[in-house]
Amino acid sequence: MPTDPDDRTGLWLGSMVEEAAAAHPDGLLVVDHGLDVLPDAPRAFTVAELAGHIADLSARLWAAGVRAGDHVALHKSANFDLYLLACAAARIGAVPAMLSPALDADTVQRLLARLGRPHLLTDTGKLTGDLAGLPLDELADRVLVTAGAHPGAVSLADLAGAPAVSAVRTAPDSAALMTHTSGTTGTPKLVVHTARSLLGRLRPQERLANAFREPERTLIHVSFVHSRLFLALAVLLPRGMPAIVVREGDAEHVARICAELRPGLIETHPNSFMEWEPLASDPRRPFAGVKYFSSTFDAIHPGTIQHLLAASDRRMPLFYQIYGQSECGPLAGRAYTRHGAENIDGRCLGHPMPGTSEIRVVSRGGEEPGPDTPGHIEVRTPGRALTYYGEDERYREQLTDGWWRMGDVGYLTDQGCVHLLDREVDLIPALRSTLEAEDTVLARLPELTELVFVPGARQEPVPVVCTAADRPLDPGRWRAAVRDLPAALAPPVQMKLDELPRTATSKIKRRELAARLQAGRAA
Repeated sequence: MPTDPDDRTGLWLGSMVEEAAAAHPDGLLVVDHGLDVLPDAPRAFTVAELAGHIADLSARLWAAGVRAGDHVALHKSANFDLYLLACAAARIGAVPAMLSPALDADTVQRLLARLGRPHLLTDTGKLTGDLAGLPLDELADRVLVTAGAHPGAVSLADLAGAPAVSAVRTAPDSAALMTHTSGTTGTPKLVVHTARSLLGRLRPQERLANAFREPERTLIHVSFVHSRLFLALAVLLPRGMPAIVVREGDAEHVARICAELRPGLIETHPNSFMEWEPLASDPRRPFAGVKYFSSTFDAIHPGTIQHLLAASDRRMPLFYQIYGQSECGPLAGRAYTRHGAENIDGRCLGHPMPGTSEIRVVSRGGEEPGPDTPGHIEVRTPGRALTYYGEDERYREQLTDGWWRMGDVGYLTDQGCVHLLDREVDLIPALRSTLEAEDTVLARLPELTELVFVPGARQEPVPVVCTAADRPLDPGRWRAAVRDLPAALAPPVQMKLDELPRTATSKIKRRELAARLQAGRAA
């Protein structure tokens, strides 16, 4: 594996903000909402103030009985304080386990059981709502709430002013953070990150940031429980780059923020960018000042990239498409310019990150991997997580001599460029690539705001479509758009965009969507 001359051994979340404050105490971070655990705090913080809040919260957690090595499951309403609380837990050597606010109670119960009676850090809204029927006395060592009161729970608000505690630096290869997989294929897996693996993810992102000619004000709209948020701020704060953290992804809300604060870099989920496409023609020109767009988590449609780049008034704006995974971090990527946007191949994800990632494609059926015979994509990277907590054997099944099987199928070009055709679990026999077919039809029908192909009861491709303003789909235009797709294609099913089941990172849960459609037809 390529090495890096950097002599750091890890990225410690508990001390990162404090170290950033030493270099850039006046760096600024703005949020678009109030913090549950710090209700009197303003919505703009200096890096020094953030470090102070993390130290304060770590003292409260210590006073509540949290100790080094303990698991702290964070499952509360979506709020930036999830980041602060996770860093606070890490600062005293505990292991934060981030559980999405969108998880249902049954899934939360399974994950708490897997963690082995962790401390549960939540809020009164969750306790009286989604979690009300769970046997928390059995599942959690103690229950902590950010504010307010609940029978049997310890309120962090009551521990304000707790005596300061010293920071703890854990071993670089011990558990430092747990996040979970998207859950598109069942109960999420708990991914165990270490300080060393987090550093492995950070390095390629640092190199990218170092290439910027000047710091850019950065708007981030990603899940608060995803490792991506921790890595994004680990890039921005130590460089003094102003950050805007947005909770609400509504296009009108984003337009107002961008029109006022004029970010130069925007990072969000591919589906959020897709929902923001209409802002490209908004008279307020919310994306006029954007120099860089960045997207990871999932494939993104070429038309979305074209619209966003066209909305910028900056000279040579760039769209970075990054290929990665919760278990491994960023692995490959490429940048698009306005001038090449019309020729984008949506299946092309670029080349491996230089010096940090290696990628190979292994045959699935004995045939040489290629466009019509995609193979298993496998990677080697220092950013690979340690294991799945409580499911180490399942984790090891995806490893072969240090190569990690991604669960994606694709091929490499002669130049080493990675082409992704599908998730293995999403393959539909009649389509060479569901993602490719979706890109093709979306490019032909601009009235569509989303399109996914899912398998029907006989494995026939079932197109699920969403349209702008939920207007009825024109049957003639649809037939023309799918004229060269397989004849086995089922008639389209039109749904509203907010009816599609999604993960915390806005991915569409294809298997759940397919199951819903089949159950509905059976009924």
